[in-house]
Amino acid sequence: MTARYEALPATAAYADVFKVPPPQEPGARHIKPRGTGFMLRAVPVPVPSHTPQPGPDGAAADAAQPAEAPAAPPGGQPRELIAAQWGLVPHWVKSASDGRLRAPKLVNAYTDTVSTGTAFRDAWLNGQRCIVPMQSFYEDDWRSGKAVPTRIARVDGAPMGVAGVWARWEGPDGEVLLSYALITVSAQAHGLLNRYGPPGADRRMPVILGEGAHAAWLSTPVAKAKEFLRPYPAQSLTANPVEHKADKVPKGWLG
Repeated sequence: MTARYEALPATAAYADVFKVPPPQEPGARHIKPRGTGFMLRAVPVPVPSHTPQPGPDGAAADAAQPAEAPAAPPGGQPRELIAAQWGLVPHWVKSASDGRLRAPKLVNAYTDTVSTGTAFRDAWLNGQRCIVPMQSFYEDDWRSGKAVPTRIARVDGAPMGVAGVWARWEGPDGEVLLSYALITVSAQAHGLLNRYGPPGADRRMPVILGEGAHAAWLSTPVAKAKEFLRPYPAQSLTANPVEHKADKVPKGWLG
């Protein structure tokens, strides 16, 4: 289970890879459960606030002006980058304290239950999909008999966009909390990620999307969304042990 990941070290990657403006504040470098990270989601196209009324000549004399929408990348819906909590808080949770208790256990959604599990089902069926930008994620290597934190990244050093689902919770006093979970797929047969995790545990890995699939993942109909949920090629990933997840500065770190 992925329980920590590394945010993007360079703000330029948000525009170059994910086609959104970078955040005003970079935020934490290492994201832990219930911490604040960034997610990318599609923005609904604005519609006029009311129906234009025809004038005497039959033309729409009272046309409503829609609000300005974020720019859309080529071939895709408008998208936005939002700070949110890692660890889903379902909309039906009754209190903020209940949400805080649930969130650390809802950082990962399994591909086989994301559409049916109580915590994630509504987000999935409502098309509340997102992309979580990251530079790497961490898994523990237990082959020596003790947990060795290991940094998993792309071989080419490029950022990763991980598939996720998001939720909006609103409390009785108007408090609003946006949250998200990573979607993970089985890594039992994966050439690299099958080595990591506690003995006897189910091997899993985040669903890493190819750059060309970002727009489609955010806009595809729910019925076809599971076609994107597959393991990333092992030959395109690299694994390196680190002394401490939060202390090791990867080579080439720009921030």
